[in-house]
Amino acid sequence: MDRRVFLRAAAGLAAVNSLSCVAAKVPLNKSDRLMAVKEAPVMVRPPRLQSGQTIALIAPASNTRENEDIRFAMDVLDSLGFKVKPGRHLFERSLYLAGDDRNRAADLNKAFADNDVHGIWALRGGYGSGRILPYVDYQTISAHPKVFVGYSDITALHCAIQAHTGLVTFHGPIATQQFSEYALQSFQQVVMEAKAPTPLAAPPPFETKPGQVERENRITRFHGGKARGRLIGGNLSILTQMIGTPYEPQFDGAVLCLEDVNEAPYRIDRMLTHLILSGRLQRVAGIAFGKCTDCTPGKGNSFSLEEVIADRCSGLGVPVVRGLMFGHIEDNATLPFGALAELDGDTGTLTLVESAVA
Repeated sequence: MDRRVFLRAAAGLAAVNSLSCVAAKVPLNKSDRLMAVKEAPVMVRPPRLQSGQTIALIAPASNTRENEDIRFAMDVLDSLGFKVKPGRHLFERSLYLAGDDRNRAADLNKAFADNDVHGIWALRGGYGSGRILPYVDYQTISAHPKVFVGYSDITALHCAIQAHTGLVTFHGPIATQQFSEYALQSFQQVVMEAKAPTPLAAPPPFETKPGQVERENRITRFHGGKARGRLIGGNLSILTQMIGTPYEPQFDGAVLCLEDVNEAPYRIDRMLTHLILSGRLQRVAGIAFGKCTDCTPGKGNSFSLEEVIADRCSGLGVPVVRGLMFGHIEDNATLPFGALAELDGDTGTLTLVESAVA
């Protein structure tokens, strides 16, 4: 039987029982809390970006289908007031990868080493960032800290760079997407204006009228309380793959930010369960879910995503919220991974406590 068919069937059988019968609080074993972990590197803030500076555009994962899409991305960065320097291998393609692994890593390494480059932007996500991690020059990154922006599959690079250098990186829009007014304002506040304290990924304003209230961008509060910690995370699927490798981020005392796309609730369940079984979720100070886009049940019985998060995360005893504005959405906020933030589970807010750039 196909693995996904089998898992789908298993999930359906489990859902026949009520959630109250199968849900259990996550055990908080002392041994889980005290797991030996490597010491996290000291946080390093990159210099803030300024209009007129040069951005290196690279493709660390997949490429676009057509070259015109790359030129579109260059125009997007130009419209933001930056000069664009394309990576040497930017237009290369190899099936679902943007060319050879070493070449993609070389573009990243060269961009950090280039004194004429002030920031680095990922063309898109897709797949492939994890393949280049052994070829990344972390010493060069440490010696030349710069703003690095991207999300989705780029999560692998956020994790690795943070783990090996302590550099604050930015989970934000890729270059091949239009910037909404919300996304632009968030990026400018965090990366260019260095505002702090400042709200992160808060739902955009909505004017309530009789019979009309916010529906699309609601915040769900699973567990209250406040927690301060360094931001880590990104795409749940990619983050899960980092566990047990030299590239996983420091979970202890962190505020974990998670998003995903096109994953059924049972697969979200599976990944969260893996983070529990590996002892990682028991070590964070709080969990902030962004948007899990198109993460809906398929055919057959299934828990809802809300039920999965409640079942897997509420028993951790830390603030847990869902619905913040980051992920595979147009209004994609910029999150500075590695910077200190506060998650309030009672108000459903995430606040940047300190400037993420120098």
